Amino acid sequence: MLKSKRILLALFSLALFVASCKEDEDVKPGNTLAARAGADQNVKVGDIVTLDGSASTDSENKPFDFRWTFTKKPAGSTVALSSATVNKPTFKTDLPGEYEVELTTSNANGESKDKVLITAAAIQPIVLDANINAKTTLEDRIDNPDLPDYIANGNVAVNAELTVKPGVVIAFARDARFEVNDKGGILLASGEPNKPIRLIGQEAKKGFWAGVIFRSASSANTLENVHVLHAGSKVLYSGIKAGMAVTGSSKAELSIKDCLFEKNDGYGLWVEDAVILSAFAFNVFKDNTEAGILLTARNVAKLDPNSVFTGGNGRNVVEISASQLPKSSAGEIVWQGFKDKTPYRVLESLTVDANWKLLPGVIIEMSAGARMSVDNGYINAKGTQASKIIIRGAENKPAYWRGLICFSTSAMNVFEYVEISGGGSTALVSGKKVNIAVYGSQASFQIKNSKISGSGGYGVYVNYQAKVNEDIETANTFADNVEGKVLKE
Repeated sequence: MLKSKRILLALFSLALFVASCKEDEDVKPGNTLAARAGADQNVKVGDIVTLDGSASTDSENKPFDFRWTFTKKPAGSTVALSSATVNKPTFKTDLPGEYEVELTTSNANGESKDKVLITAAAIQPIVLDANINAKTTLEDRIDNPDLPDYIANGNVAVNAELTVKPGVVIAFARDARFEVNDKGGILLASGEPNKPIRLIGQEAKKGFWAGVIFRSASSANTLENVHVLHAGSKVLYSGIKAGMAVTGSSKAELSIKDCLFEKNDGYGLWVEDAVILSAFAFNVFKDNTEAGILLTARNVAKLDPNSVFTGGNGRNVVEISASQLPKSSAGEIVWQGFKDKTPYRVLESLTVDANWKLLPGVIIEMSAGARMSVDNGYINAKGTQASKIIIRGAENKPAYWRGLICFSTSAMNVFEYVEISGGGSTALVSGKKVNIAVYGSQASFQIKNSKISGSGGYGVYVNYQAKVNEDIETANTFADNVEGKVLKE
């Protein structure tokens, strides 16, 4: 019995010895690392901060790894480190407040942690408290596009060359105006897609400041990647409220590309007659109280099919004020349809003296009682079966607008695959209510494969001196014209 106890005791001692050896094998040396995240820093919003962990050590001089992580940021900050695994990473502050970053160093001996605090103070905007009478450049001072680089507490007049750099934000006080004047005033405002130039209200409210008046006739004037927001607090020019008004009295000239006109209490953009639009492309108009744009017929052909006019405006149309389409030395004037199917809307009347061509997909809406008159030149509207040209009332009602009258003798007056409806609200000529009147000595019009409907009188009226294609009644579709298809005198 005693012998058995001795055997058991020996076995137990052996087990303890083996376990002790195994435990000694798992024990790692003491931690020899000391992380040093560097000194706390005070910076400005938009500054590039360089963190410095180079003072970190291992007492055995063994190599170790770095790992940096943010443990605190200002609410809404989206900053990121240039690298989380180097000894001197960088980041760019985007909001005022505290940025706390933790450094962890690690190797086979263990790990060590240390923190550094970066406090970013907001950069105060510069006040534009005087007119710009000498060549000036406005720099992007604050990286955050929600914070203004400059504030205007009153009207600002540009009477010299002003260059506005990408990313600049100018915030305007209540009812303030930004005026680019003729005889010296030039605006060179070219932003970038990810750094637009923003002209905004000091409060982000629709109709907070008055807007931009553009009078300069310089061919250098450029707006590219510019946002105009919150304007239209009061009449900007000639009874009109708009984000921007380009005036014709001085024959102002301007290139507008990739711009945004948004949240303006009035029109987004108003282009007066005699203005020169040297370029117009890829612009967006949305959430404006009136239509996105108001212009005269003279500049409609400058509008590109890629611009967008249907983003929640009061009227998602291109509005055309009562105007004349003058003859152009360049030859034919072409109106094209927009990719977003925006219609042109004619207010009151349109008089055509040009060689005018409408491309497939064009939609023209006529306001109540409006009239279209082709006096000289011609109207050449050739749609296709798949993409018709549409001329209709602004409201889908019969006898809504007055109609189209053609005095022109040109053989180029042609409708093919056109749908025209809703004319004949009142007599257009000779007491006749019609959709189309061909009237006067040798006036000429060819109409085929088209639909003529909803007239308050006849579909087509042809006086005895005018001429149309002989098969006009059979080559077209007529519907719901109160007095009949065609009246020929």
